[in-house]
Amino acid sequence: MELMTAVKERRSVRKYEERPVPHEVIEEIIEAARYAPSWKNTQVPGYVLVESPELKEKISSGEYSFGFTYNRKALINAPQIMILTYKKGISGFEKDGSFSTPKGAFWEAFDCGSAAQTFCLLAHERGIGTVIQGYFDDAKLAELLELPEGVSVGAVIPMGYIGEENKAPRRKDVSELLNYK
Repeated sequence: MELMTAVKERRSVRKYEERPVPHEVIEEIIEAARYAPSWKNTQVPGYVLVESPELKEKISSGEYSFGFTYNRKALINAPQIMILTYKKGISGFEKDGSFSTPKGAFWEAFDCGSAAQTFCLLAHERGIGTVIQGYFDDAKLAELLELPEGVSVGAVIPMGYIGEENKAPRRKDVSELLNYK
């Protein structure tokens, strides 16, 4: 698949086939996704694949999303949930712990976003649907997943083979987005 096609066709998918994505395919995606850019090549993202029905139920319950349950259907119906993690206090920071730029800790989110979109485009190339979710209590979710100290949750990504095609919503015209000075 051409990159331009993948970018234009990738959608947030919330309906999946029941069959899980084989681990080998997920490993191929991560093999390529690890090349996503990161602050000073710090490579802070990591991945945790949730397949346990019990864990999926807990994550989708609303207990880990401040009571917000809109994402429940996508979470519970996805055969798997990829949790994008990151090492805190590295991306955008100097070794002494000070910020490298006025953007502060923003670069942690930037690196997670870059890694998440790279992961989702690579999944799309293989017919795997994803939706990037960010409404969750990262501290509680990190505790549930028993993440090591200093590792936080950057995104929750339900995933599975696409169960229903989504049509692209209208996009702004280039003339609305681009300015020349």
